[in-house]
Amino acid sequence: MAIADDIAIDGSGNIYYTGAVHGAAGAGYYTVIELHRYLQDLADDASASGDDLIDITSSTPSDRSTDNIITIKTGYQLDDANGSATDAISEHLYDGSIIQESDGTIYDGLVVIAAEGMDLQIIQNGAIVANDFWNTVPNGETLKGLNRDVANGISHRFMLLVNNAGTAIDGRRIIGITREMGKTYSEFKVNGTARGNNVLALTYTSDLNNATAKATVATWTTVTNTTEGYASLDIDGNGTPEPYYSEWNKDSYTINQFYERMKWLTECASGSSDGTANGTLYGLNGNLFRGITHEIPLNSGSQSVTDFSAFEPVSWTGGTGQMLAVDDVNAATKMWIQILTGVAPTAGSITITGGTSTATIDTSGAAVEKPLSSPFCGVSTGSALIGAYGFGLETADTSASDLFTDLNNATNQPPNNVTFTVNGLVSTEDRVLVGPANGTALREDQCQVAASEAITVTTGSVSSATSGAGVVVLSSNTETIGTGQPTATDTPTAGTIRVLDANGIYQIINYTGVTAGSGTLTFSGCTSSGSWTAASTNNAFISYIDKLATATTATYTVVYANTPRSLFIRVRDGGTAGDAEGIKTFETTSTLGAAGGSTTVIRTTDV
Repeated sequence: MAIADDIAIDGSGNIYYTGAVHGAAGAGYYTVIELHRYLQDLADDASASGDDLIDITSSTPSDRSTDNIITIKTGYQLDDANGSATDAISEHLYDGSIIQESDGTIYDGLVVIAAEGMDLQIIQNGAIVANDFWNTVPNGETLKGLNRDVANGISHRFMLLVNNAGTAIDGRRIIGITREMGKTYSEFKVNGTARGNNVLALTYTSDLNNATAKATVATWTTVTNTTEGYASLDIDGNGTPEPYYSEWNKDSYTINQFYERMKWLTECASGSSDGTANGTLYGLNGNLFRGITHEIPLNSGSQSVTDFSAFEPVSWTGGTGQMLAVDDVNAATKMWIQILTGVAPTAGSITITGGTSTATIDTSGAAVEKPLSSPFCGVSTGSALIGAYGFGLETADTSASDLFTDLNNATNQPPNNVTFTVNGLVSTEDRVLVGPANGTALREDQCQVAASEAITVTTGSVSSATSGAGVVVLSSNTETIGTGQPTATDTPTAGTIRVLDANGIYQIINYTGVTAGSGTLTFSGCTSSGSWTAASTNNAFISYIDKLATATTATYTVVYANTPRSLFIRVRDGGTAGDAEGIKTFETTSTLGAAGGSTTVIRTTDV
């Protein structure tokens, strides 16, 4: 359609659109210079006619600064609310800015560099712009994007209101994002639009690590964030926890499925029933969540008596944000936020106020901007996660292929947690024993009670000569403990040991903690049944699995120590008196290697 058929001017100077609506046949779209030329063409007419009430006797309707910057002069204005069934006129103009002289309203032009068909969303003033008209599929076409120029790599061209009646909307700051499942996520920030065209450069390609159907990913509800806020996690397994702002639990899903779930939680796509708020993260709708944008140093001595929440809205003169973590709720020295509006604090002694807690504290320096990842969790390789800044995962859910960056900006690689599995068990019938192997037999002398120790058990309490109740200290007969050999690192953090008592019986001791020393292993939280004693230097061994089966499999998980561990496995089901359902004792050896290990019981009926 021609511009004369789609744009009208009434007697009050209202310039409005009369053509077909977005997506309909004949919908018209015009550059800002075309609008200016049309208005000037009307203004030199001898007399007004039809619905264009402007002629040579009228005041000048518009002014050109450049082909991309047009001013609508006083006495005229774009009428977006024209009262008809047609669209707002500003939605049908592109390739530049319109400045409204009468009240200072400004529409700035946006040019999006991306593959055609991309779904674009815009964050403005701390919210997603609800009316994403620019994603319209033009009539007769199949791909989204108004006024695209495929030959030049342009997916969208349109105008956006950035100054409303003389008041800049959040300093004319905007963020363009693309978050469509199955495609790469990206964002591009403009820290204040300029007159003319502003570029948003975004990526939109197939994400080969996000091929699962959205409807399937939506059902993975057992993926949860155990800790929203400051979390101390020893992801690298060195005994010293590192700080993160989350502790996600991926449950039984693979790390790549976990990555897909993170994308689903933060998807933001038009025309998608679940695209506006698939999840809520740290009090924000997932479609708005980006992760940590700034770290703010704080003066702990200035904090009010009120404690901060673990996460909450925060504000200061000149800006607002969502606090995602604080290192100490009652004596904070650092805070990590996602900025929402305005600018981050630029100097010390700026007061920050918690929106939920009402706690206050002063900054002690300028906020430090942090790098963002799209999606917020980081990058999936398909089999590992390269985590974003501050993003944490439960230590048990990590693998040696993952890499995490803590809030101190240090990278941490998890140890290789491996699992050994005994398959083919019958629950409540099979007794399972997995211990160190010596050739084809169980190595019962792997360790010994430390030379300075003697073990006494009375009514379940374990004590030793020098270490006190609940503690057992073992030394090694076969390895150098604490110097990088397997026993120093591949002993389960909780489990069982067997100790040869004074009567020649290997007693079972349950423990809840273990510490490797120089030539010794100290087991804490120890308990055992009955009353018995064991002299120092009596034989002992670690029983990696030592229990009655409670399922069809039995497992243990440890940190792989870069040296394979030879294992002995024994499974017995003796049946009951008069019952022929028992099996012959199953014994075998196996190896715990860099990928774990397993064995399957051969069930030979004992008849």
